[in-house]
Amino acid sequence: MESGRGQITKPETLLKILNLLSYVFPRRRKTHDYTCYEMGIDYFFESISYGSKGYMTGQGKGIRKEDFLLLRFEGVSVVYQVEDINYYSNPSDMWTASLMKVQSAS
Repeated sequence: MESGRGQITKPETLLKILNLLSYVFPRRRKTHDYTCYEMGIDYFFESISYGSKGYMTGQGKGIRKEDFLLLRFEGVSVVYQVEDINYYSNPSDMWTASLMKVQSAS
C-alpha cells in the first residue's frame, strides 16, 4: 500500500524534459503588424548599425523573443526580428526591445 506521498522530480530532470518538449513542440514565431501605427507617437524606434539593428519602445501584449515586427518607414515596410524584449511592470503591456532587420518590402 502506498503512503500517499508524491514523487518529487529533480530540477535538472525537469529542465531536460522542458528542453525536450521545446524541440518536440516548437513555438511558432508570430508577426506583429505595426504599420498602422505612427512612429514617434505610438512607438519609438532608434536605428543603429545603419538600420540593420534598432531599439524600439512600444505597447502590445504577447510579443516574444524571435517574433517579427512589421514596421513602415517612409512608405517602405521593413521586417525586424526581436532579439531581446523586456516588459515594463506598469503598464504591463509596454516594452523595450532590441531588433535585427530581416528584410525590406515595398
